[in-house]
Amino acid sequence: MSKFIFVTGGVVSSLGKGIAVASIGRMLKSRGMSVSVLKLDPYLNVDPGTMSPYQHGEVFVTVDGSETDLDLGHYERFIDVELTELSNVTAGQIYSEVIANERAGQYLGGTIQTVPHVTNLIKERVLKLAEVSQADVVVVEVGGTVGDIEGQPFIEAIRQVRNTVGQQDTFYVHVTLLPYLGATGELKTKPTQHSVNTLRGMGVQPDAILCRADQETGEDERRKIALYCDVNAEAVISLPTLSSVYEVPLHLEAEGLGSILTNGLDLPDTKPDLESWRAIVRVDEEEHEQIDIALVGKYVELQDSYLSVVEALHHAGLHNDRKVNIQWVAAEDIEEHGAEKLLGSARGIIVPGGFGERGLEGMIAAANYARHSNIPYLGLCLGMQIMVVEYARNELGIADATSLEIDPEAANPVIAFMEGQEELHSTGGTMRLGVYPCFLKEGTKVRAAYEQETVDERHRHRYEFNNEYRVPLEEAGLIASGTSPDGSLVEVTEVYGHPFMVGSQFHPEFGSRPERPHPLFREFIRVAKTTLREGGQHDFFEEE
Repeated sequence: MSKFIFVTGGVVSSLGKGIAVASIGRMLKSRGMSVSVLKLDPYLNVDPGTMSPYQHGEVFVTVDGSETDLDLGHYERFIDVELTELSNVTAGQIYSEVIANERAGQYLGGTIQTVPHVTNLIKERVLKLAEVSQADVVVVEVGGTVGDIEGQPFIEAIRQVRNTVGQQDTFYVHVTLLPYLGATGELKTKPTQHSVNTLRGMGVQPDAILCRADQETGEDERRKIALYCDVNAEAVISLPTLSSVYEVPLHLEAEGLGSILTNGLDLPDTKPDLESWRAIVRVDEEEHEQIDIALVGKYVELQDSYLSVVEALHHAGLHNDRKVNIQWVAAEDIEEHGAEKLLGSARGIIVPGGFGERGLEGMIAAANYARHSNIPYLGLCLGMQIMVVEYARNELGIADATSLEIDPEAANPVIAFMEGQEELHSTGGTMRLGVYPCFLKEGTKVRAAYEQETVDERHRHRYEFNNEYRVPLEEAGLIASGTSPDGSLVEVTEVYGHPFMVGSQFHPEFGSRPERPHPLFREFIRVAKTTLREGGQHDFFEEE
């Protein structure tokens, strides 16, 4: 039987519950335990796949093709696991299933209620993950904050889990904010007291409290929280803002949370092995030469829209002894001001995924600038398609080359619908999603980066490279360096003779780990750091 750790949040959102959950998972794994993770999202969307990045940030895609919350990316990177659709449950999924069951007569004419029908389904999803994963510990994050109307069924469900599996097999962690008042120079505990009081009023008594603040929580504040919230003093944990999220597992371990969790769950408190993680943090803390990488995107105002890309660049920078400084460039600004003005100091350019036609001409201009200036370029999903459009226009002379996403009536759609999906009108779950194999062509930069013939990568897209243009593009120097095993789909392209101009139809950022940077990001930064900028151009040299 799995043990369960439930993590709730109080006072305000965006406190870092996801990082706390990921860190807890890392701490447990370092003790030799198997860990699985579940995110409970109270919003009514079925999944975040149709939500605007400005609303929700990045959509993280699991290996089985589930569109999930971005916190699953944190879980995977910290714990080094591959999660599935079972690891993200939304209120939309639960209510949809309840209504479908009711329409099918499964409730035998009974009145459908939040308790027990909704809460039972939530519990079933929690217990199903434990059953399927066979994990020693399942860590469950409840999205939102305590007191949110939409979150109440989820709090009730996790309360009931303790009655189902037993008190010794459940542990409740509450992450809460301690605001700092500059006028009095003190951290205030009253909001935390109110938050815990609300949680207790719903039947859940926290076993540990993580106190988020920009500074350390003092002993006086800890004792006060312990007294008024009925928590052991050693289980009131200070969690200040740290210089890197990767420090959090080490900090929580030093605060004693690992032993508190194992003792509370009657698990063996073996000595944690966090040496490899400490090595990452040490490298992260070292002084490194800065390298400027321009990220040209549609949603740069909300940087969480590209969270996995940011982290993958960070991982690649650590591996290459560089501190990656991301220059956030709105694609529409390039349309207005020109690529050279906005990208002139960049040592590398990355164009990530996105949907819709806004800003695409700016991205095309960025790809053209990178190609002619010999600046390393990495295109992800949409960024690969942009690369193809730019090359077709400027090397094949097809002035109206475009994507059907930009112009559904295009005469020369070098990017078109996937075969069989031309008539699809639904926007949810109709893309190529999840892991697909890719064969890498020998002698290409991509094959050299991966150092293997076949790879499996995650996809999230609706449009594909149009094979009608494949031969002329290859003859002009745009190589299909990665394809589906049968050769029917182009998965990776690269420009022949360019230092590094690569586009992948898949999303390599989802597979990057702090200890194992993704090969494409690693090679992108390696080439970018070997550039000397002179007169607006890039000259390349090999480092010793």
